[in-house]
Amino acid sequence: MQLKVEAAKIVVIDDDPKIRAMLVRSLAYAGYEVTAAEDGIKGWDLAQKEKPHLFILDVMLPEMDGYEVCQLLKKAMDAPVLMLTAKDEIKSRVKGLDSGADDYLVKPFALEELLARVRALLRRYNSQTEAILEFMELKVNQHTYEVWRNGRGIELTAKEFDLLSYFMKNPRQVLTREKLMDTVWGYDYEGESNVLEVYVGYLRNKLEQQGEKRIIHTIRGVGYVLKE
Repeated sequence: MQLKVEAAKIVVIDDDPKIRAMLVRSLAYAGYEVTAAEDGIKGWDLAQKEKPHLFILDVMLPEMDGYEVCQLLKKAMDAPVLMLTAKDEIKSRVKGLDSGADDYLVKPFALEELLARVRALLRRYNSQTEAILEFMELKVNQHTYEVWRNGRGIELTAKEFDLLSYFMKNPRQVLTREKLMDTVWGYDYEGESNVLEVYVGYLRNKLEQQGEKRIIHTIRGVGYVLKE
């Protein structure tokens, strides 16, 4: 499900009271939920408390500078960082991006451009989030074809991945044998009649390799279901 603008939480970290107040007011007017901090340490504390969807972070901050804060944020949270700076220098921009910043805006900036960049960053992260399918401790990345259970990487063949992805998109729903065959192998499949059972067996072996509980269950005479 895509994140709505109204639901997006933003943390602003800037030591300039006028800019901070302007950003809070303008972002709130645009429909975002906004909180703010005036230095690096308070910003880091606020970030851990709020767990926002996006950060707007000034480079020049007291207590802890923006580069340090950015590094902490990117290690701890999966949210984009838009860095603000008064320095229009290549070295400064490179340092910000190397610290993990997703975008960079030089002061003074047009409010319309800042809002456009905020929207673009949220769209980009929404797209990345939608690529991840999750069920209990199992995660599937539809873009990179990576699979993890309890943080353990699991290698699957292309067909195993297609089958597991379909289960993940339909959790707790009983999927008939016919529906699974039609979706994963296609209507014109003319191979072995027990291919579905064989591949379910492959998946179970890999997903339960370290003694994990079974999550793909057989519904006798009907098909299979992904459930607790």
